[in-house]
Amino acid sequence: MAWLKLKKRWLILAILLGLLAGVGGYTFVYAEGLSYMSNEPEVCNNCHIMNDQYDSWRKGPHHAVATCNDCHVPPQFPQKYIAKASNGYHHSMGFTFQPARPDDQGARPFFNEPIMIKPGNSQILQDNCLRCHGDFVHELVRGSTWGQDAVRCVHCHKNVGHGPMK
Repeated sequence: MAWLKLKKRWLILAILLGLLAGVGGYTFVYAEGLSYMSNEPEVCNNCHIMNDQYDSWRKGPHHAVATCNDCHVPPQFPQKYIAKASNGYHHSMGFTFQPARPDDQGARPFFNEPIMIKPGNSQILQDNCLRCHGDFVHELVRGSTWGQDAVRCVHCHKNVGHGPMK
C-alpha cells in the first residue's frame, strides 16, 4: 500500500513538472526568448514600452556606433548574460503582472511609465559611458564615478542615446 502511495506522488510530481516545463517552454518560444541573447536593438523593442527609446536611438548619434547592449549591459562574460537574465526576469514579471489600470487606488505597478533606469543598471550605464568616453572626461569624473557623490554622465547628457528628440 505504501508503495502505491509513493508511486502516485511521483506520478503527480512528474505531471506537474511536465506541465511547468511545457508552459515554460511554450512561453520561451512564443516570447522569442533566444532572441534576447543577441545584440540586435530590435529585440529590445519587442515591448511597446520601449518604442520611444528605440525610435529616438535610431534617430540619434549613437545609432551609428552603439547598440542597446553596448550601453546597458557589461561587456564581460558572464556579467553580460547575468545582467540580461536579471533584466529579462524583471521586465517579464513587470509586463506580465502590471495592473490594467496602474493609476487606480491600491494598484501596485511593477514599473513606471515612462520606464526609468534602476540604480544597478545606472551604474552599468555609467561604466559603459566611461569605457567609450573615459579618455575625454577622466579629469571631470576622476574618483567620483561610484557612490552618492558620483558625477553621472547622464546628469548633463540626459538626451544622449535615446532621450526625447527635440
